[in-house]
Order: sequence, then C-alpha cells, then structure tokens
Amino acid sequence: MEKTMKEAIEITTFHLAGCSFKEFIAANADVDAWLRLQPGFQSRRIAQRDDGSIVDMLIWTTAANATSAMRRLMSELAQSPVHALIDQGTVSWTVASVGHWVEV
Repeated sequence: MEKTMKEAIEITTFHLAGCSFKEFIAANADVDAWLRLQPGFQSRRIAQRDDGSIVDMLIWTTAANATSAMRRLMSELAQSPVHALIDQGTVSWTVASVGHWVEV
C-alpha cells in the first residue's frame, strides 16, 4: 500500500554515557509513559548502531506535536534518570514531515 499523509518523524541520535544499551532502555520507562500521554504521539523505536550510537525514532501526527513535546520533555521530565545516561554533547535532534509512506 502506498500513501501520502500528514505525519512526522523525529530522529534523535547520540552516544551513551557509561551505561549499557539494556540499562538505557530500562531507564526510559518514565519517558515511554510520558510519551503515551502526548498529543499526536504514535510510536517509538530505539536502536543501537554497530558503532554504539543510539537512534531514537518517534512517529508523530505532525511536526508541531513532535516539537512541542520535545520542548516540554526537558522540563517536565527534568528528573528522569535517562538524561544522565546520554552524552549530551553528542545529541543530534531533527523532525521532518513525512512525504511518502509504503507499508505491507
């Protein structure tokens, strides 16, 4: 099936700061719960590349939803343990509106 629709992809890449991928995933429990409550949130996937870097991909209904949530996440989840596990100097964050989509 081929579609065009309004949807946005948020991709954040970074390196971990002295923890394992498994520990990082476990530390995301509060972030995942918070995301489920955000307007426009659809899904999240976290992967680790061969070089150890992390790719955190979220799907939103709009780029505005993604941007709004990101701005609020840093203040509303300021106490989350996940922040200490990220090498903040390596973070790259982008949001792009989807222009094409193919699914089974």
